[in-house]
Amino acid sequence: MFPKKLHSVVAAMAILAGCDFQQPDYVKMVSADELNRIMQAGDIFLVDVHTPEQKHIRGTDLFIPYNEVDKYQSKLPEDKNTAIYVYCEGGPMGNAAAKALYRLGYRNLMNLEGGAKAWRKSGFAFE
Repeated sequence: MFPKKLHSVVAAMAILAGCDFQQPDYVKMVSADELNRIMQAGDIFLVDVHTPEQKHIRGTDLFIPYNEVDKYQSKLPEDKNTAIYVYCEGGPMGNAAAKALYRLGYRNLMNLEGGAKAWRKSGFAFE
């Protein structure tokens, strides 16, 4: 009986630990409204990283598959402090792309929270 109870406790702890996800410190999440305001205020470097390729947010500068970032280094800004905004359909591929960009030395990275779904839900334009 004790081992079964212990198993339940361990399973519950694993579930709770999974719920305690922390956003990586190398990327900042921005809402669709915030990204729209930033885009209205000036030119930004916006990258769609979703695979397969999807309709792009109006103003997207580049499409790079989230898992091939290193292959596109020549198309990225030379200045590693340039703000780079990434998005995918829902968010996770954006985090993966940000991690790859961070490994390449980029330090000013933002991911659209909720991705293109959030952008669409907010009523903003696609190309």
